[in-house]
Amino acid sequence: MTGLIGTFSYIAYTLGAIVCALAAVWIARRGDSSRSDRTPAIVALALTANWCFASASFEPGRPIVELTEIARNLAWLFTLFRLFANDGRDETLRLVRPAAFSLGFVEVLQFALLLSARRYAVTPELATLVFETGTLFRIMVAVGALVLLHNLYVGAAVSSRRILRWNAAALAGLWAFDLNYFTVGYIIGEVPVELAALRGVAAAIVAIPFAMGFNQSSSNLEFRPSRAVTFRFLSLMVIGAYLGLMLALARWLDMLTGDLARMTQVGLIIAAGALALIWLPSERLRGWLRVTAIKHLFKHRYDYRNEWIRFTNTIGTTGLDNSTLQERTVKALADIVDSPSGILLVPGDEGTFEVEANWLWHNSGIPAHAASTALGDVLESNELIIDLDQVREGIDHHGELALVPDWLREDHRAWAAVPLLHFDRLVGIVVLAKPLIGRKLDWEDFDLLSVVGRQLASYLAEQASQAALLEAGRFDEFNRRMAFVIHDIKNLSSQMSLLLRNAEKHADKPEFRKDMLVTLRNSADKLNSLLARLGRYGPPQSDRAVRFDLAAAVGQVSQRLGQAHPLTVLRAEPAMVEGSPEAFEQALTHLVQNAIDASDADSSVMIEAYSDGISGKVVVIDNGQGMSPHFVRNRLFEPFVSSKSGGFGIGAFESRELVRSMGGRLDVQSREGLGTRFTISLPLKSAASIIGRDQTRHKNEVV
Repeated sequence: MTGLIGTFSYIAYTLGAIVCALAAVWIARRGDSSRSDRTPAIVALALTANWCFASASFEPGRPIVELTEIARNLAWLFTLFRLFANDGRDETLRLVRPAAFSLGFVEVLQFALLLSARRYAVTPELATLVFETGTLFRIMVAVGALVLLHNLYVGAAVSSRRILRWNAAALAGLWAFDLNYFTVGYIIGEVPVELAALRGVAAAIVAIPFAMGFNQSSSNLEFRPSRAVTFRFLSLMVIGAYLGLMLALARWLDMLTGDLARMTQVGLIIAAGALALIWLPSERLRGWLRVTAIKHLFKHRYDYRNEWIRFTNTIGTTGLDNSTLQERTVKALADIVDSPSGILLVPGDEGTFEVEANWLWHNSGIPAHAASTALGDVLESNELIIDLDQVREGIDHHGELALVPDWLREDHRAWAAVPLLHFDRLVGIVVLAKPLIGRKLDWEDFDLLSVVGRQLASYLAEQASQAALLEAGRFDEFNRRMAFVIHDIKNLSSQMSLLLRNAEKHADKPEFRKDMLVTLRNSADKLNSLLARLGRYGPPQSDRAVRFDLAAAVGQVSQRLGQAHPLTVLRAEPAMVEGSPEAFEQALTHLVQNAIDASDADSSVMIEAYSDGISGKVVVIDNGQGMSPHFVRNRLFEPFVSSKSGGFGIGAFESRELVRSMGGRLDVQSREGLGTRFTISLPLKSAASIIGRDQTRHKNEVV
């Protein structure tokens, strides 16, 4: 073991000698020549290299090693003394001079002790006395030097601290190591050979930052460990403290004897192992360490560079789960504040906010209208981030307290509501869940979430614009194709009409003429009907609106489609509405056929027709697979997107447009695994006339 330590000691001191010598040469050639402590620093490093060379060449305790160490220490004390003159404090050197002289005198006393050890320490008791006295002197010098160094740095101006920090840090490391080294030696009564072997490495480590401090640009060099490094360092400290505690307990248990000691040791090992397995990998413990480190060790809570890189990676990469931009939007915002989940709410057709995306928010109890338009107006006008904990405490800032929905108040996971603003227009609200380690939102959270929210809003707005352009392009292509189809049908209709007129004039046989006329007339009627239906996109003409009964129309559709699939009319109450019977029949046919396609062969599709006093309603219900909220909002009514082979993808879209053209609305409720409910609402004829009279009265009012 001694041979191994001796080899390591030789290598360590040799390394120290080389590094210190190179540092001295570097300062002499490239160091700041305007500094008054440049020459003392070069001498101190050179004498340190000389001491390392002597320690590597001779056995510890030899006079030459002791003499070179004394010279090294005196040089470092003088260098510390000259550091006080760097910021124009030369007049204060007379106050520091007595303290520096006293420390130098204590170090010089080592000569006397060395002489006493050589001539008079002939007994073990005297040798021990000399060793303890010399060790105490070294402890005094280390403590005094650290005190002077502290006063040097604390009393320096801000500009001088930028110059002195690397030199001060290096000298603090030098004397802190000596203080611990000689303290351990004094306690155990001898020089610790393991620590003695490390003194060469310590000298090399100290020389590097000390030399860096003499660089002319050293004032711009700062040691700022990243948050990841700090967190790992704290984790290692916790683990080290834990292991140290276990060793201390084991050492204390050595004093116990017998079976009691054995049982206690085994119990402690089991308890320690269980504690380590439970708590050390704990996400909550890691979160606590992270929050503590950020709170006490950093000026700012966030490492903005790392946050921006992570944000960019989250938005720009879909990953293996093929997540949508909306889901990645929630995740990107949640990752910033360590939130475990979140949801995105966007404005619906009526202005209320609906769930657009769900990222790990395991709750199906969110209502269809998750937030009101008034709440969106408050968030938009004030760019307000709502702290939901403050809402639960009754704190109101801009009138949002009365507008926050009850489900957000009652769900204690909800932590913050962040508006997504694009050119001061609200495009969505992200609701974030509380982090595992609960904390209060502060100004830095609000600032960063606000900026990131605007960035995310621009991404969502750009995606919506691209989708609108793509849809407009598809409509343009569809219109061009339909123009050719309509032209061809017109030609065919004209030809058949001409054939009909010629047949009426020139047919010879009455029976043939009769059959041909019937056939041609039916064909012409069908083609004209198809032509009229293809040209009917947009609101119908007012002169074509007629009164019709929803129940009768439902009966016709159910009778025609019920032959291929089970249909059940739950109720058919008369409801007179005004509009186009053909348009309503076409819309209802689309919805019923979609319900049939989504249902099993033996699963009946249910239809209801009734009146609520204001509007007539037709409900189509199926027990199929259902649809997700995202699909209902983004894909169901998107034209030219079809899940059927060869389909145009305009059935649901056309149904909604046809219903809207008659002044009605089409609502959808669907749950995956349960089924879907489509509801057509058309104003009753009586209600429409009342509304029309009321609007006319308001127009005629004179203000």
